Amino acid sequence: MHRIFQDFIDLLACAENVADFSKAMTLTASAIELSCFAYLSLPSKPENKPRLISTYPEEWTSHYLRSRYEVIDPVITQALQTVEPFEWGIGFRSVRRSAVQQQLLDEAAEFGIRIGFTVPIHDGHGPIAALTFATSQRNCTFENFTKSQGRVLQLMAMYFHAHVRRKLTSGRRISGVLLSPRELECLEWASRGKSAWEIGCILGISRNTVAYYLENAKEKLGVRTIAQAVTHLAAANKRKRN
Repeated sequence: MHRIFQDFIDLLACAENVADFSKAMTLTASAIELSCFAYLSLPSKPENKPRLISTYPEEWTSHYLRSRYEVIDPVITQALQTVEPFEWGIGFRSVRRSAVQQQLLDEAAEFGIRIGFTVPIHDGHGPIAALTFATSQRNCTFENFTKSQGRVLQLMAMYFHAHVRRKLTSGRRISGVLLSPRELECLEWASRGKSAWEIGCILGISRNTVAYYLENAKEKLGVRTIAQAVTHLAAANKRKRN
C-alpha cells in the first residue's frame, strides 16, 4: 500500500489537467481494486456546475450534472453534515430519505452504483467536495478494504482535492487587477448581499477569514468600501457578457 500511495502522490505532482487527474485516480483505484470512483466538488457559485472527475458511466454522470442532482443527492447531503468517511447503499443503515432522493439512488443503481464508501472533504478553502468509491453489489473485498484502509483513502482524497483545487482553479482579472479565486468568491457572494458571516457559512471558513479576503480585494482594486469593489465586479461581469 505504501508503494501505491507514493506512486499516487507522484502522479498528482505531475498532473496538469482533468485528464491527468482522472488517470492518477483511475490507476490508483484500480491497483487497490476500487476502480469505480467519483470525485465531486461543489461550486462556489450557485449557478455553476460542480466539478466531477469520475469513472462512473458517462451516461449517468451527464444525466446527474444536467439534472443538478448534487442539490438533492443524499450522499452529498450526508457529506455536508460530517467530516468522517461513511458507507452507504443496500444493506447499510441510512437516514430517512425523500422520494426524490430515493429516485436518484434507484437511477444510480441502474448504472451499477449501489454500494459506496464516501470521504467528505472539508478543507476550509471553499464548498465541500467528496470522493466516493462504489460497486454494484456488496462484497467482502470492497468492504474489508474500505474498513481497514479508510484513513488511507481519506488521506488520498484530501491530497487529490488539494492538487485539483490548486491546479485547476485560477484567478480572474477585475478592472485589470488579478483577484485570487477565494477573493473573487467572497466578493461575488458579497455582491449578492451576503454578510461576512453568511459567506463564511457558505464557503466553510470563518467570518474573519472572509473579511481578510474582502479586504485584500478592496486593496487590490484601490477602493475603500465593499460597495465600491462590488461595482467593479458588476462592471467586469457586464463586459464579459457583452
